[in-house]
Amino acid sequence: MRLVVGLVRGVHGLHGAVRVEVLTDHPERRFAPGLKLFREGSEAPLTVLDAVAISDGPGWRVRFDGLADRTAADVLRGAYLEADVAVIEEPDRGVVYWHEVIGVPVRGLDGEELGTVTDIYRVADNDVYVVRGGQRGEFDVPALRDFIRIFAPRRGEIVVDSVALDLGPIRPAKQPRPARPRRGQERPDSPPAPSDPLPGPADAGAGIGTGGGLNSAFDSGEDAETRPTAEASPTGETPDDLERGPA
Repeated sequence: MRLVVGLVRGVHGLHGAVRVEVLTDHPERRFAPGLKLFREGSEAPLTVLDAVAISDGPGWRVRFDGLADRTAADVLRGAYLEADVAVIEEPDRGVVYWHEVIGVPVRGLDGEELGTVTDIYRVADNDVYVVRGGQRGEFDVPALRDFIRIFAPRRGEIVVDSVALDLGPIRPAKQPRPARPRRGQERPDSPPAPSDPLPGPADAGAGIGTGGGLNSAFDSGEDAETRPTAEASPTGETPDDLERGPA
C-alpha cells in the first residue's frame, strides 16, 4: 500500500533538488538515500539521491536520480510523493491516516446530514477537511476542537458545530431550465407578443433614472473551492504517514 509522505512545493537551486513539504513523522526514514518514492498516479519510481532538512525554512530538500537540473526537476512541482508501505504501522490512540477520514459522513449537532469528507489539505500546522454533498454546499472544517465535537472516522462518525463553522443557509434545489424552442417553433404556452407602437420623441428617455431602464440582477456565485506537518485530528496528535484519496 502507498501512503503520501510529501508534497513538492517547488525547485531548489540549479542541480535538480526539490523543496518538499513533509507529510510524515519520519522524513529521515522516508527520504533516506536509495529509497524509492512514487509520484501520485505514476508507477515510475523516483530514487532518492540525498535529502536534508532545510535549515532556513520548513520542509526538506530532496534530489532524485535522473533529475539533474532545475528544468528536469520542475516536472515534480505540485506533485504528491508516495512511499510503498508493506505494513502500515498502527497509529497512536486518537491519530488517524488521511485515507481513514476520506469518505466519512459529517453531520451537525442537530443531526443534519452535511455531506462527506471528500478531500484533505493542510494550512500551516492544521489539517482541513473538505466536505461536499450536503444541502449547505461545500465547506471546510479545520481539524480543531472548536469545530469538531465528535471525531471517530473508524466508526464512520464526524460531528461538527454548524454554528461555529458559520455555515450558510440550506440551498434550495435548482429547478431545471425548460428546453429552448427550436428555431421556427413557437414557445409553448406563450401568447404572441403584442405589437407596441414605437415611442415618440417624448418617450425617448423614459425609464432612465426612474427604475424603468436597465435592470442588472446578479445571483450569488458558488463558494470558492479550496485543497495538505500538522495535526491530523482534533486531539492534537500527528499521524505517522498521511494518504490522500479514497482508500
